Amino acid sequence: MLSEDLSKIIRSTTTEIEQTGTLPDDLLQVAYEEKLFKLFLPKELGGRALSLPEAAQVFQDTSYEDGSFGWLTTIGSGGNLFLENMTGTQAIELYTPQNAVIAGSGYATGEAHAERDGYLVSGEWRYCSGAPYASMFTANTIIWRDGQETDEMRACIFMPDQVEIVEDWNAIGLKGTGSHTIRVKDAFVPHDRTFSVVETQNSLGLPVHSFPFVQFSQVSFAAVCLGLGARFLEEAHTLAEHAKSRWNAEKISSTVRLLEEQQKRFNEAEQLFHTAVSRRWDMHLNGKLDDHELDQLSAVCMESSDIATDCAVQLFRRLGMQAVLETSSVNRAFRDLWTAGQHGFLTPS
Repeated sequence: MLSEDLSKIIRSTTTEIEQTGTLPDDLLQVAYEEKLFKLFLPKELGGRALSLPEAAQVFQDTSYEDGSFGWLTTIGSGGNLFLENMTGTQAIELYTPQNAVIAGSGYATGEAHAERDGYLVSGEWRYCSGAPYASMFTANTIIWRDGQETDEMRACIFMPDQVEIVEDWNAIGLKGTGSHTIRVKDAFVPHDRTFSVVETQNSLGLPVHSFPFVQFSQVSFAAVCLGLGARFLEEAHTLAEHAKSRWNAEKISSTVRLLEEQQKRFNEAEQLFHTAVSRRWDMHLNGKLDDHELDQLSAVCMESSDIATDCAVQLFRRLGMQAVLETSSVNRAFRDLWTAGQHGFLTPS
């Protein structure tokens, strides 16, 4: 679902993304123009109004071109899911700009002390992908009233000038995602810039906004893993082809056979994933999506990411010294795949 021109732009900036830890300005501008952070917004807000199966393909395709870019596309669009939770006025104001994109965290590691017209908020939140260019930040907080902690939790919306970005993202992969910690100290947040993730406050939403959040997230991140798995396999095929002049006949034969086996295994997992997502999406639209079907979708998502990662593991040691160089494409795909697969929605509970 990506144009050839966009694919070339992404690949031409891959090294810069990895070295600088974020997206270069020219690629960021293209992402805005292509509305890649607005896949789940209605067209009246400048969005693309995609279905979940359509977006999953975009997440896979962008991750295939570059893992960090694909991850940021996925996370940036995922922030669209808060559309109905915000007041209508705030949703329109915050999501309409071309460069609108949320970074934030679901962890309730902040305190919001109730005041007359809003809350005084302090806290730190980790792993806020896209922090360097976010137009707004959202983070969960525990509400305090009259000096006492309550059991109420609300998400607060912060503007960039209220947030300190602590540049501490230092993972083995997805190095260009800027997934840093954010820190807020005594920031005032008015009532209408807070929301509950279980409360609907407007009618701007699309069918995707009522799709169960856990499975939405699993589909999204599994699509990233499949994109990275496909890229790893492509680079492994290329590397093996170039190494044939240095390998003996037995190693060539065994490596080619293993590549074919893992490629077939990956292709089957990829097909099963997209079929499963499309099936549950249709059931969702028809009001027939039940807990059993959701559990099955979760299982497919986790299995797909597991298979993508295991295919890479099975092949990695056959690829020689080139595979261990961090500057090589096959190494980057391997590191990005392992990092993406560590997300809590894809690991066993």
